[in-house]
Amino acid sequence: MKEYLLLHSEAFPAWLSKDVVYTWAVMVIVLGLSWLATRKMAEVPRGIQNVFETVIELLQGAVRSSMGARGDYFLPLIAGFAFYIFTSNIVGLLPGFHPPTAGLNTTASLAIIVFVLTHYYGVKTQGAWNYIKHFAGPIPAMAPLMFPIEIVGHLTRPVSLSLRLFGNMMGKEKVLLVLLMLVPFFIPMVIMGLGVLVAVIQTVVFCLLAMIYIGSAMEDAHH
Repeated sequence: MKEYLLLHSEAFPAWLSKDVVYTWAVMVIVLGLSWLATRKMAEVPRGIQNVFETVIELLQGAVRSSMGARGDYFLPLIAGFAFYIFTSNIVGLLPGFHPPTAGLNTTASLAIIVFVLTHYYGVKTQGAWNYIKHFAGPIPAMAPLMFPIEIVGHLTRPVSLSLRLFGNMMGKEKVLLVLLMLVPFFIPMVIMGLGVLVAVIQTVVFCLLAMIYIGSAMEDAHH
């Protein structure tokens, strides 16, 4: 247990963020697994290729149902979010690893990407003026009231996205550390099992909200 606590302590110098260090570690893991899955592609997938293809098929079905015909275009983006967030969440269960998603800088960066892309594709699809008009609501007389409400609502999206993921992962880390100090074996194993479930749920929630936000920004012109 001492080794676990030591490896989860602030072992990095002040100028080097551990979130950045573990983000690079996660990137290496994801890229390494992707290389293993694709280096010998078989017509009948087996092993890690089968796992990756199953996940991609699930993600493809999700983006198509949430974003319609445009879903395939956004599949690489959503798949990138899914693989990175899930791997970041799950590595925190390994002794000596810190989940990058337990850092607010990481989750805020992901949320800002979703925020920027939402409005970029909204403007690209509808045109700047039409996209701005949907903030005013369906009734012109309500525009002075609806416009600030819509602006505040859109600005809170990256805040809620980042805090939800950060809060759940940081909370899991703190609970696990406390239980390791109180009960060194059995209960922490149960919490680690629940940690896997939390890792999956938070990945699904983030990706689903990203699809909804981007998809709704492109479809507002049709309502």
